[in-house]
Formats: sequence, structure tokens, C-alpha cells
Amino acid sequence: MTAVGYIAGGVALLASLLAVTRRNAIHGALYLVLSLLAVALVFFVLGAPFVAALEVIVYAGAIMVLFVFVVMMLNLGRASEAQESVWTSPRTWTGPALLALVLAAELVWVLARGGAATAPPRPGVPVPAVGAALFGPYALAVEVASFLLLAALVGVFHLGHRGSADGDAGAGED
Repeated sequence: MTAVGYIAGGVALLASLLAVTRRNAIHGALYLVLSLLAVALVFFVLGAPFVAALEVIVYAGAIMVLFVFVVMMLNLGRASEAQESVWTSPRTWTGPALLALVLAAELVWVLARGGAATAPPRPGVPVPAVGAALFGPYALAVEVASFLLLAALVGVFHLGHRGSADGDAGAGED
């Protein structure tokens, strides 16, 4: 099982490095999703299947939805359709597909051997205590973080927005 964890960790490191170094945002997002899936496999091998499922659902799923939302918000129009067809060529999918096949093979191997490792439970902070701390003494920090995320979203909208000089957003563009 440790070999699977090391291979998945290596895939996560390689995919993260490729996500950061790609100039194309779509390629970076593909490698980012692979990195998140590899981390989920590491969690699964370590005996935390719930955390692995949350990693896939929350991070890999939410990151892709957010990415698609930002691309739709930018409204690049027909001028970028040719560039998009180049970005989505089969050659683009080669690297992510190979890394995904490695992760899939590892997952099949782990499941065939009997599932995740059963690590003994470690004493830690119970979930209700974390919720009480987040919405108790740290409620202000949680609210500030939410406003920071909202400000980042508004900033991305204004930076990526291409309106006319008089402020009419998207008038006559199609």
C-alpha cells in the first residue's frame, strides 16, 4: 500500500508542477484536477475514504465549476473559438490522460487488495468542536475570509471584463 501512496504522491507533485508551469489556463486546470485526484487517492490509501471523497467532490468538482464559471464570465466571444479548438485538441489531453491512467490503475489495485488501510483512529479535535470554534471565537475571521473571496471574485470580473469606453458592457458583442 505504501508504494501506491508514493506513486500517487509523485503523480500529485508532477501534476501540480505542470499545473503551475503551463501557460494555457485550460491545461493548468486539467493538471490541477489530476493533482487533486492524486491527493484524494493518497487520503484513501492512508485510511481516510471520507476525506478522499470530499477531496474529489469539493475540490476537484468545485474547482472545475469555478473555472468554467470564470471562463463564461469573461465571455471571450467567437474570436477565441479557433484558439479554443487548438487548446482542446487530443494532444492537449495526452499528459493528463496518462497521469489519470496511472491513478486509475493504482485505485483498481488498491480496491482489488481489499480497500483502504485501516489505520487506528488518532485522538484529535472532534468535528463539533471545530464548528464551534469557527463560528464562535473565530467567526470574525471566517467572515473576513468570505469577504476576501467575494472581493477577489469582483476583481476577476472587472479585470476580465471587456466593455466599451462608455461602460456599456457587451453592447453589440456576439
